[in-house]
Amino acid sequence: MGDTVLCREGYGSSRVKKNYVSTNDGQLVVVDRSPTGTSVSHFFRSVFLPQGYPESVSQDYLEYQIWDTIQAFASSITGTLAAQAVLKGVGVGDENATVLAATMTWILKDGTGMLGRIVFTWLRGSSLDCNSKRWRLFADILNDLAIFIEILAPNFKSIFTPLVCTAGVCKSIVGVAGGATRAALTQHQARRNNMADVSAKDGSQETLVNLAALLCNLALIPLVTGRQTLIWFLYVIFTCLHLYANYSAVKCVVMETMNQSRLNLIVKDLLDSSHIPSIQQTNQSEPVVFSKLLCNSAKDLKELLLIYKENPYLLGLNLKQGEIYIALSEGSGTADQLQSCYQAEVINYVYENLYKNKTLHSSLSPIVRALEAGDVQGTLTASLAYTNSTIEAFRQGMLQQGWALDPVLLNANEWRARWDSDGVTDKKDF
Repeated sequence: MGDTVLCREGYGSSRVKKNYVSTNDGQLVVVDRSPTGTSVSHFFRSVFLPQGYPESVSQDYLEYQIWDTIQAFASSITGTLAAQAVLKGVGVGDENATVLAATMTWILKDGTGMLGRIVFTWLRGSSLDCNSKRWRLFADILNDLAIFIEILAPNFKSIFTPLVCTAGVCKSIVGVAGGATRAALTQHQARRNNMADVSAKDGSQETLVNLAALLCNLALIPLVTGRQTLIWFLYVIFTCLHLYANYSAVKCVVMETMNQSRLNLIVKDLLDSSHIPSIQQTNQSEPVVFSKLLCNSAKDLKELLLIYKENPYLLGLNLKQGEIYIALSEGSGTADQLQSCYQAEVINYVYENLYKNKTLHSSLSPIVRALEAGDVQGTLTASLAYTNSTIEAFRQGMLQQGWALDPVLLNANEWRARWDSDGVTDKKDF
């Protein structure tokens, strides 16, 4: 009798294979059936990639990480150039410089950075989840600006400290925005409740990149010291690479969650072609620079209460300023947030196309007539009727395309109102 294979074992979708064989003499032997070189690649995969890759992460993971690696390398190079400039500015190598002056400059730089971190988190912390792509790109642009200021600062001795403090504030904002959006992207990439593993392996990848950049910097710094033209040339080259890599990184991310930008694109495509676009198509079209979205305001409250008295939200319109404002009730939920923003996008679509001689669907005619007449109340009533008649089909179409409708990242704050069905409102709740 020959050897008998009792069990075959494989590591996920990789080519690492093992057979457990029973020999003629009753021994159990493990036979490695992996192709040549697989063990080495398996080692590096296990060190730098999440367990279960690629099934355990989103489809955009690899492309994003490649661009992220490139941008991290470029940022490390320019960061070293900036560090050298700051050290020169505080007096390293200058016999006339004092330890006290250098220490005070460093303390002021760190202190203003801490204050900047607190203020930025207070002002913008709640919007980082909703627009993670935009804030990620914003953080990297601001990081390049901070590096520019630090390289420039030693040339202006009289205002060196204010300049490095400004750079410190910029870098503190980068830390908050970059860290928060990295967490949001990690949550998107982790598909097996493995956020910790994805985050840890991302840290390992970044450490490896920084080590590679460190070796380059060891060779680069002696060559550029004292040569300002070469320093600025390298800064421009690596900054352009850094920005391009970051733009490519955020553009390749395909998120299934709903935010205002993606909702805007979906509603436009739906009303143009009666078709809900795919997740991939919408993400490719999503802008990654800041644009004006819905605004908050409060006008003609009594009229709004009459129109929306049975609804869990109020939606108002200011035609003169082109603003839409929404107030949510105490009992409103995720579905109500989506519906209110859907109605706002319908009004916005009709408003944008009103004078473009574009033929709109007949179901939008009441909204068109009201807007042409400047009738705000009529516009709100007609758009609410249209929303109520189409919202369920809209939700079902979204689900069929694979969109996640809970949670929705529409940047709703914590203010909530309460009104009775007869339109009477307790003023203390506003």
